[in-house]
Amino acid sequence: MPKTILITGATDGIGLETAKMIAPSGHRLLLHGRNLKKLEAAVKSVSSIKHAGDVKPYRADFSILPEVDALAAAIKNDFETLDVLINNAGVFKLSHPMTQNGYDARFIVNLVAPYKLTKALLPMLGESGRVVNLSSAAQAPVDLEAFLQKKTISDSEAYAQSKLGLTMWSFEMAKQLGAKGPMIIAVNPASFLGSKMVKDAYGQEGKDLMIGADILTRAALSDEFANATGQYYDNDRKSFAQPHPDALDSAKNKRLIEEVERLIKQIM
Repeated sequence: MPKTILITGATDGIGLETAKMIAPSGHRLLLHGRNLKKLEAAVKSVSSIKHAGDVKPYRADFSILPEVDALAAAIKNDFETLDVLINNAGVFKLSHPMTQNGYDARFIVNLVAPYKLTKALLPMLGESGRVVNLSSAAQAPVDLEAFLQKKTISDSEAYAQSKLGLTMWSFEMAKQLGAKGPMIIAVNPASFLGSKMVKDAYGQEGKDLMIGADILTRAALSDEFANATGQYYDNDRKSFAQPHPDALDSAKNKRLIEEVERLIKQIM
């Protein structure tokens, strides 16, 4: 039976390649992007694939949290249930790293927006759904002062910290929901894949994006991940693995979530 799958950041890179990999199976794909023209091109490209099911576009800028709410509301309006949420959208380098509210947009896009979207869509995902969060091999302890924009840090520091933060709330949300919620997993798709992000960060072309698309597709649909909630999959090792130690510290995870919730209230 066809599933309904939302992929954020699906206009290029791993997100788009994942959509193309899933499309021949006939599942309904909901593609999110920030740029409307790129989003329309992605929908056209994925829809043209043989045996593709319905493909629908959803535009939202994840640096603006009310737009995340609007995205969730649109999906709730269009569908009663959601089978899979792939939180792929992320940034490494921004020309303007500060939001209009004075917060670090890199943290907002990579950490806060997917948390907010996931919480909003949990009722649609139910106990049988899956949430696949795109983490990274680059993980560093979250500096809450930087997260709350009390000091400035580099692109690489913000990226590594936001990706660990994403992994931390993945673990804690999975723990809190238990069997009452969807499967939630954090995935490192592999290091130095050939995305624009990697090129911006390291000046390298990177490895085949299909490596990342394959693991995201498997995490979303295959039986091998059916009982993987609250775990971290490292595609560099081709196995489940231990994340940064901070993600295994429930007290730190809870503290981070408290700060995320506080920030959301301040912004909204």
